[in-house]
Amino acid sequence: MAKTLELIFENMEGRVVRLTLESPVEPADPALISQVMDEIIAKNVFDSSGGDLVQKRGARLVERYVEDIELP
Repeated sequence: MAKTLELIFENMEGRVVRLTLESPVEPADPALISQVMDEIIAKNVFDSSGGDLVQKRGARLVERYVEDIELP
């Protein structure tokens, strides 16, 4: 199963922006994740079509299971 960490922000237009990181370190450290998100906002390192990232909305671990189907 593939796991990702989604960092969820709000941009200047109030729209949601998600940054996805593959293979996150577990267990997740909420304080560290919050600190990194604050730094991303403060340093303005990512662009979005709706302007700068201005606020944290949340973070979540996402687990995905994929099963290929062999066709005859």
